[in-house]
Amino acid sequence: MPDQSPTYNLRAVIRETGLQAETIRAWERRYGLPKPQRSSGGHRLYSLHDIQMLKWLTDRIGEGMTISRAVEMWRVLEAEGNDPLQINASIPAPAQHPNGSIDNLRKAWIESCQFFDEQGAERALTQAFAISSPEAACIGILQRGLSEMGELWYAGEVSVQQEHFASALAMRRLHTLIAASPPATRNARLLASCPPGEEHEFGLLLMTFLLRRRGWDVVYLGANVPLQRLQETLRSTSPRLVISLAQTLPSAASLRTVSLFLQDLKVPLAYGGKIFLQEPGLRELISGHFLGESIADSPASVERILQSPGKLGTTLPPETQYDGLLKVYLNHAAQIDASVSRRMEEHGIRPQHLEIANRTFAQHLAAAISLGDIGLLNNSIRWVEGLLRNAGLDSEMVKEFLCQYGNVVEEYLKEQAGPIIGWIERQTENGCQEKTETV
Repeated sequence: MPDQSPTYNLRAVIRETGLQAETIRAWERRYGLPKPQRSSGGHRLYSLHDIQMLKWLTDRIGEGMTISRAVEMWRVLEAEGNDPLQINASIPAPAQHPNGSIDNLRKAWIESCQFFDEQGAERALTQAFAISSPEAACIGILQRGLSEMGELWYAGEVSVQQEHFASALAMRRLHTLIAASPPATRNARLLASCPPGEEHEFGLLLMTFLLRRRGWDVVYLGANVPLQRLQETLRSTSPRLVISLAQTLPSAASLRTVSLFLQDLKVPLAYGGKIFLQEPGLRELISGHFLGESIADSPASVERILQSPGKLGTTLPPETQYDGLLKVYLNHAAQIDASVSRRMEEHGIRPQHLEIANRTFAQHLAAAISLGDIGLLNNSIRWVEGLLRNAGLDSEMVKEFLCQYGNVVEEYLKEQAGPIIGWIERQTENGCQEKTETV
């Protein structure tokens, strides 16, 4: 629990919470929260606990509650023996509305995007804003809508053009909302940046919006930020915290490099993303603070992290069994790609499908080696197999691809290929035929 010693004057509380003096006094008068003490001169003195309480109440209001309902929730939690500051009060789902629910409006938004109907999509989103808070609308319509569009694309039910159309609409709306956000009221600057190679920036932009809504000063750099660019921005902005998201195994490997770089500079990192939900063990390899499993809880997570800025996290280098393997694999990557493509042509796989398999597998294999765990490929190969299956190819084609890949890797990398060959044998249950050609 935060310190309850009466330490801060009203000006400090205003600076930390972004609230007006009149608002703080009105809440104290009407609801008995907070409960400041008085100095010998009669001035109000607030504790750190009072400040965190005011921030908690402000967050609930930002999620769509009235102040009276937020105060009631605080008191109920305390009466139950709970500390409200230790409970993640995430953005609540909005109630049903005569004009539709968030779920129905999301379906309408997705359907409009599938028909490239911009007006229909905007109409559904406008209705969502009318029945819920901006945060809940963005999460319920845009984030979950894009996630469902991605699943439909993966299943082959929507085109990449339809998915890109939906993404463009969502990004445009978020940029508009961020531009309309009120000026920052918190005295800490945050830096939001995707690691090198990470092109999926919607989640980070949404997090930036959620933080801006709560008064944080967030410098947003966007997707695929090179380490040199990040270093330059760190010098000019001096952020108290860097926030980054990684969605895939290759970008997680890239984020690990970023985290070690920030650790050397003693700049804290808060991170999250889909890959850390799929592979929880990866969190042990990142030097930083995991933001949690829900983007709705990320503002509260950021606030907790900033309350303990001294904790940077520590990591160890990957296992030494892969020393040298990554370098020799990357040196031969282009030759391996060409040889595998040549071998697979006789199996009738279309060039575009082969290109997906080759590029994706190579990127994920390099990432798994750099992270020191070939087993991280398990989830990646399931994704590739599902993608090719939805394109009309059966699992036997994926097995043949792995077998041929293993043959080629063994011929190029010789005895260093052991970890890769061992993983492929486990995936194919030692069902690969003998090599049919030499490199």
